[in-house]
Amino acid sequence: MSSAELPVPSPAITPDTKPFWDATKAGKLMLPRCQKCGFVIWYPRQFCPECGHNCVEWFEASGRGSIYSFTTVRRGEGAYRETPLYVLAFVELQEGPRVLTNIIDCDPAQLQIGQSVSAVFCDAGDEAALLRFRPLITDKQP
Repeated sequence: MSSAELPVPSPAITPDTKPFWDATKAGKLMLPRCQKCGFVIWYPRQFCPECGHNCVEWFEASGRGSIYSFTTVRRGEGAYRETPLYVLAFVELQEGPRVLTNIIDCDPAQLQIGQSVSAVFCDAGDEAALLRFRPLITDKQP
């Protein structure tokens, strides 16, 4: 399944999430982090859900993580209704948060929990790109 097979709906952009979406358009993963306790925040917002502090800074994340959980969807809803099948997953970022996303450019039957993935940004129009992931290629030889 390739990224071209999935719909790319335009996200709702708010003042709290604008730095995230601006970065995705530039091909970067920016995340908010609490300046008081260091908690990396997901979903993007201007306060820390861990300690309640409202002093949040943005930093560039690695864009790498691992598959925490996933399922192959064979019958989607809404914009995904006409998509034959796709992978919906929680990816645990190296920085800590788990994000709900799609795994693309892969054979769903070959995916595994714990598998390393890297960020891919799929164009969603003038203001944003959707954060998705693809499996990392390893240099292991059989």
